Amino acid sequence: MRRIYNDLDISFSVEGVSVHALNIVFERFTRTIPPHTHGSGCYEIHYIPFGNGRLKAEGQYYDVTPNTLFVTGPQIEHAQIPLPEDPMQEYCVYFKIGRTDRMRGKAALMETFTGTAFWYGQDTQGLHLLMRRLFAELEGHYIGYQEQVRLLLAQLILSTVRNYQQKQLSRTAFAPNNLTDSKSVIIEESFLYEYRALTLDALAKRLRLSPRQTQRLLMEHYGKSFQQKKKESRMAAAAILLTDTDRSIASIAEELGYSSAEHFSSAFRNYYQTSPGTYRKKPVTRPDGRKYHDQCTES
Repeated sequence: MRRIYNDLDISFSVEGVSVHALNIVFERFTRTIPPHTHGSGCYEIHYIPFGNGRLKAEGQYYDVTPNTLFVTGPQIEHAQIPLPEDPMQEYCVYFKIGRTDRMRGKAALMETFTGTAFWYGQDTQGLHLLMRRLFAELEGHYIGYQEQVRLLLAQLILSTVRNYQQKQLSRTAFAPNNLTDSKSVIIEESFLYEYRALTLDALAKRLRLSPRQTQRLLMEHYGKSFQQKKKESRMAAAAILLTDTDRSIASIAEELGYSSAEHFSSAFRNYYQTSPGTYRKKPVTRPDGRKYHDQCTES
C-alpha cells in the first residue's frame, strides 16, 4: 500500500518564505528504512496514524506508536524499523525551504520550523484528519484543489510548530484596522442595525468625518443622501416586519421610529406605491414554489 506524489510543482509561501513540497507519501512499512540524512533546507514531517515500530535518530532509539509525529531536518541521520507483526503506516511530506537568512524577527513561525532540526512526540493538533484531507484533494482533483493543497500544506507546517510549542502565544498580532478601508462596513452596519434612530451627526462621528464629508461619502459610494439611505433601511425593515402577521401595523410603526401608524403608512405608500395592508396580502412564494396569500388587514 503506497501512494506517492513526487512529480508535482507544489510551491507556496509562509510568512513570505518560499516552500516547495517535493515528496508527499503514504505507505505501510514492511521493511526497515536504513539510516539517511537530508540536505540543507530540507525537512521531512512524519506522522504515524497506525502501527508500531522504532525510530533511530542521531544514535538514539524512539518508540513509534499510533499518533506519533517526528520531524527530521538537515543533516539529521535517521532510520525506521517497523514492528513485523504490526508495521507502522506513515504519512510523510518532504519540504524544501527557500532562503531563510532574511526572516529574522519577521517570520516567527518559519523561524521556529527551520530552527528545529529534530522533534519527536505525540501529535496534539489533529494531523490525521489534515493528512486525509490532503490526500483526498490530491486524488480527487476537484475544482480549486491546487489552492486547497497549498493551504493544507501551509497548515501542516503551522500545526507542526504548534506541536513544538504547546499553547505558546504568538509574538506578533494583526495590525489595527485601517479606518479608510472599513468606512463602508461602518456605514452599512449602522444603517442595518440602527435604522430607527441613526442620525447624520452620529454616523459622522463614527466615521471621524464632518457631516458634510459624510454626505459626500454616501453620495460617492451609494449615490444616496443620508436621508435616502435611512429611508431605504427603514422601508426594507418594514417589508420584513410586515411578514409577521401577528404584529399590528401600529406596533411595527413604533419599532421603526414613526410617531404614528398613519405616518408610517404614508411613508410606506410613498416608497412602495402600496399600503402596508395591501403589501401584506400580496402573494408570497413558499420555499417549495407554491404561493399563498396573507389575510391580515391594516389595523
